[in-house]
Amino acid sequence: MAKLKPSRKDQSNREKRGNKKDLDRVLPDRPAPKITPKELGEELAAQASALLQTSQADKALPVALKALRILKKEVNGLKVNALPALNILAEIDLELGNADEAREYFSQAYQLDPDGLVPESQGGGVEKFLWLAQLSEEGGKDSVAWFEKAIIILRNAISSTSESALHHALKSRKLAAALCSVIEIYMTDLSWESDAESRCESLITEAILIAPDSPETLQTLANVRISQERIDEAKKALADSLALWKDLPSGNEGVPDFPTRISLTRLLMEVEMENDAMEVLERLIEEDDTSVEAWYLGGWCAYLAAERSKALQEPAANGNGTSGTKDSEYEASLMLSREWLRNSLRLYDLQDYEDDRLRDHAMELVRDLDSQLGEAKDEDEEDDAEDYDWESDLEDEDQEMPDT
Repeated sequence: MAKLKPSRKDQSNREKRGNKKDLDRVLPDRPAPKITPKELGEELAAQASALLQTSQADKALPVALKALRILKKEVNGLKVNALPALNILAEIDLELGNADEAREYFSQAYQLDPDGLVPESQGGGVEKFLWLAQLSEEGGKDSVAWFEKAIIILRNAISSTSESALHHALKSRKLAAALCSVIEIYMTDLSWESDAESRCESLITEAILIAPDSPETLQTLANVRISQERIDEAKKALADSLALWKDLPSGNEGVPDFPTRISLTRLLMEVEMENDAMEVLERLIEEDDTSVEAWYLGGWCAYLAAERSKALQEPAANGNGTSGTKDSEYEASLMLSREWLRNSLRLYDLQDYEDDRLRDHAMELVRDLDSQLGEAKDEDEEDDAEDYDWESDLEDEDQEMPDT
């Protein structure tokens, strides 16, 4: 009996079934991958980090806290997996001005990674040690102890052959910065230690060997040489430090940060390099014209330059009279000094700035300048005087001073 010819409907159904089987073989029906709590916590920590990088610390905080809760719940307590969340929470609190909370999070991170052996990609590394040194409530020897832990970790990382050239350079600069931080402590809080000078000399020697082209390292070298009264060497170190970045545009990673350059100007003024100091300060004001300290240092710098110029002129003037041009330059320097100091005091008041010594010194200088120059004639200075009652403040200061 002949086989029946399949109907078009049956053939069509078989073709559809066959096509579906072929598709199933090519594109199997798989369930969507399930994200683990660890992966979710790490993803949230990364989101919080991204928010922090865009200056949204307030929004980053709840995201980071959620990340920490998830990671702690997954492992039933604090484990190494929680390091990324702890680190970002500490950084967020630093940005929000919560130093105590930041220190607590970094301390928890230290407990999970006491030797800094966990890879940086997993939230380990040296940063927590550096921050705990800076956030130490005790300071002094306690800060040095934290820095020394970081120094050991960085030395080991640098000696590792697995580090790339770029990472080696970055770690070298970080190590030099840690060494310089210890030097600063021995020059201030621990200056009374019997071995303070020898420790500083040993540390700066290592820092220069590791990062000879670091502006911060050369700046610290200058500070050490000033303390040793080796002024010519200090001047050379400062000139070398400036040469590394002064021609770079603002924002370039080779330019030291704002606080470092503020400290630099103080050193430059200390070794009578006022012109260089003023150039740095003018650049700082271009970057941030609300800095009370930068305006104050600029006024003080101009004052010192004027007084030094006057002292150099006096011997020559004894026999030949005083140059009118020199007198004019001297007066211009004094007027510049007063302008910068008045700007500093105006901002001091507007910002409720807290540095009594800075304010008192600025007012003392303004008082002296007013006695030499008389009332301000410059239109800009008159405008500043209208905005802020200098005379009242100076009179109040005079009333507070005891009679002699």
